Amino acid sequence: MDSDKIIDGRLYSSQVKAEVKEETERLYIEKGIQPGLAFILVGDNPASQVYVRNKGKACEEIGFHSVTKVLPEKTEENQILDLIKEYNEDSSIHGLLVQLPLPKHINEEKVIESIDFRKDVDGFHPHNVGKLLIGQKCFVSCTPYGIVEMMKRSGIETKGKNTVIIGRSNIVGKPMAALFLRKDLNSTVTVCHSATKDIKEYSLNADILVAAIGKAGFVKSDMVKEGAVIIDVGINRIEDKSAPKGTRLTGDVDFEGCFPKASKITPVPGGVGLMTIAMLMRNTLDAASGKMY
Repeated sequence: MDSDKIIDGRLYSSQVKAEVKEETERLYIEKGIQPGLAFILVGDNPASQVYVRNKGKACEEIGFHSVTKVLPEKTEENQILDLIKEYNEDSSIHGLLVQLPLPKHINEEKVIESIDFRKDVDGFHPHNVGKLLIGQKCFVSCTPYGIVEMMKRSGIETKGKNTVIIGRSNIVGKPMAALFLRKDLNSTVTVCHSATKDIKEYSLNADILVAAIGKAGFVKSDMVKEGAVIIDVGINRIEDKSAPKGTRLTGDVDFEGCFPKASKITPVPGGVGLMTIAMLMRNTLDAASGKMY
């Protein structure tokens, strides 16, 4: 297997975190500011618990002040909104993250909109999403932000390339499309989704293919053209009796099948997911240093 084809999330995320750590130390020395990040986790979703724990560890490694508030599944919406208001007004907290998904009785849109957009380091607030769409400086959703950073550090050319995104979520697909349309990336963008009649017809034309549909192994070799860059955003746990725990993580791309055709490809695990946390740290530092607002 040609290791030069692999877009190494471990390498690039460690680079970003090392840079953020150095800047964090400098910010504290020069201005006495320690970036602060607050996490709100509602319920006992195992995946969410792991995500928040990993984000907390990253804060500790870098030198951030972090607070994690875990609330019961049946917590009322107004209690969450009151807690968000507290963090909005807390000058030691520069970034605020409410882990999604929330329990069904909680209105996610209302919760996201209640976060001070200047502390919206997840990049989900309509204020930041709107600025992203019109090409202004803002907090960008961490997964798309991480993908762009990986591609830049890998030396992947985006200008004039046909970029096809499979998936239209607010967290990945839509902000990813907006980023690729920006003049610094200058791609021609197509977004495919569950109602697209023949995704293969579009994916075969992709110089850059971003798979974010949430279906294990969805992208097969016959959907990819020779020399394409393949970015796999999917994280799916599937049954595997040969694995120690009987399951393993896999992406939305058939990695083994698509690898021979790809010029560059992200693995799962070890790819996009690690960059998501790294860029959350970057956004939080930028919030603390006043680079955004």
